[in-house]
Amino acid sequence: MNNKKFVLSYSGGKDCILAMYRKIKEGATPVALLTTIKKSESESWTHGLSYELLEEVSKSLDLPVIYVECNVEEYESKFEEKLRIAKEMGASTVVYGDIDIEDHKKWGADRAKNADLEYDFPLWQEDREKLVHEFIDAGFKAVIKKVNLNYMSEYFLGKVLDKDLVEEIKATGSDACGENGEYHTFVIDGPIFNKEINVDIEKIKREKNYGFQLI
Repeated sequence: MNNKKFVLSYSGGKDCILAMYRKIKEGATPVALLTTIKKSESESWTHGLSYELLEEVSKSLDLPVIYVECNVEEYESKFEEKLRIAKEMGASTVVYGDIDIEDHKKWGADRAKNADLEYDFPLWQEDREKLVHEFIDAGFKAVIKKVNLNYMSEYFLGKVLDKDLVEEIKATGSDACGENGEYHTFVIDGPIFNKEINVDIEKIKREKNYGFQLI
């Protein structure tokens, strides 16, 4: 039985949630979600989630959120600072949802080591499409929150990820898992959620070559 306690590097997306789900099934215990927030804009980096949504996730998963409020220059130091707080809460390991981008793994490992924590990448180097199917088959529900318009159109924004949609994503030439940044998801329900996160699909926002579904 793996009874280690861990903190999840949480983006809101499917991969980190699947990584956490696997660790829980192994017997490990999450103590908190750790997520980075843009200091000047009060929304999460990459996925653009508001504090309100993040607090809803916290309630549904029954886990506290450790907020890393930072700008680009202090991103690494603030991340490590908050990892030390997670360690004080009992975490011995940082769990990440990265799959096979070596630079991402090195970055996560370095942050963990600097905070005197172990690190774990439960999905590392597994087949990307199989991981998406595992996520869907487990009963999780995710909406597409952001797309890179160089690869995918606004058509995909706000849609619930299922196997048919994965085929449509692949038909654009994009990676099924979006591991190259083609799309990002927000997980709103699943076997480890106490209740579904209510989201109101609002207007689409464009920023450079990205489209965001405001929810």
